This record gives sequence, C-alpha cells and structure tokens, in this order.
Amino acid sequence: METTPLPPLAWGTPDTVFDRLEGTWDLDRTIEGKATMRGTARFMRHHGAWLKYREEGRIQLPDGQSFDGHREYVFEGITDGFSVYFAETPLRLFHEIAIVREGDELVGSAGHLCVADQYDSVYRFRTDGSFVIEHLVKGPRKDYLSRTVFKRRGA
Repeated sequence: METTPLPPLAWGTPDTVFDRLEGTWDLDRTIEGKATMRGTARFMRHHGAWLKYREEGRIQLPDGQSFDGHREYVFEGITDGFSVYFAETPLRLFHEIAIVREGDELVGSAGHLCVADQYDSVYRFRTDGSFVIEHLVKGPRKDYLSRTVFKRRGA
C-alpha cells in the first residue's frame, strides 16, 4: 500500500515517526570520496509490529565503475523511536534511536561498535517530510561519512 506524501511538520511526535516511515522512498546517498548511490527504499509492514527495510540502487564509484547494490534491515517501534536490526537470523541489533525534538525537526542518534570501527549515526526528520541518515565511521579499517537523503516517492 502506497502512502501519500507527508505535509510539512507531519512527522508528528517521536512516537509517530516509526509508523510514518512505511512506504516507498527515493534515496540519494553520498559516501564521501568513495561512492554515490541512487535508488529506492521501501519500509514494508512485517509481522504486524515490524517494518522490513530494503534499499536497492545503482552505486557509482569515483573511477566511473557502477553496479547494483541492496541492503536490508528490520525496524521495530519503541517508545519515542525505533530499534534497527541487521536482517539476519536471529536478528542482531544495529542500534536504538531515541528521537527528540530539535526546533522544527525530530532527531535521533546512536553509536555502534563494529569490531574496531565506530559507527555514530544521526537520523534527522525534516519539516518538508524528508529525512536524512548520516553514519560517521571511524576506525582502523574505515574512515568515512555516509549521508543518505530520503524523499517520499511521488512527493
């Protein structure tokens, strides 16, 4: 089921963000100095209380090479936010996002240590109905900022 575009300020409260993610989004990702990706993300209701996330798109490298890529997660609503799990069996927690109001936007952040690399993530739900996810990754094997902008399909 496709949902209609969100009007400005329509994210509501931290408790309503999770349900308003459901639907199809256009995504535009930049991984500084490493790659870009354009594609589609879908949040689909899964077993009633969960949202299954799947993104698909075309990845472009700085040297001109390009290829298709995809990623999946499972989201679970929690009080004032949501938990994000890697789509594995059994599910493995990536991070929990507690959302707070910052001015007109709703914002949540979390950290995750993956072996020796630290992922610091920020989710920003903007007044125009779009949202942005940033992952700052630092460690011995990784050093980059990934920024993805999501806009409701058809908005």
